[in-house]
Amino acid sequence: MATATAAEIRDEQKREYNAYLRQCPSRALLDQLSNKWVTLVIAALANGPKRYSEIARIVAGVSQKMLTQTLRTLERDGLIHREVEPTVPVTVTYSLTDLGWSLREVVLQLKVWAEANMPEVDAARVAYDTASG
Repeated sequence: MATATAAEIRDEQKREYNAYLRQCPSRALLDQLSNKWVTLVIAALANGPKRYSEIARIVAGVSQKMLTQTLRTLERDGLIHREVEPTVPVTVTYSLTDLGWSLREVVLQLKVWAEANMPEVDAARVAYDTASG
């Protein structure tokens, strides 16, 4: 019986993921990636590394707690890299990893789609609300 390499095991596991199944880890990841703050932070980092305060300025309305939580989650998932420079005060820079970079285009397309189609969505909402009551 041949022993599978680590790469073969990962390939086999990839084939087994199915986000339609409730217990599948890819479903939890999909849920996390669909979070508006995750989408906006990835988009904010799409043009290069940023410091925390820059990200907070770009992503208007995000609380300090939520931004910190989002950055930690993205770092844990290997989508962003957190670089700490030993300066006074400490300088922390965030950037997309290769994995995060592979998600970048999808996120940017989603953002652009939402911005471009907002008038149609608004019109559909008004029509629905008017018809509903």
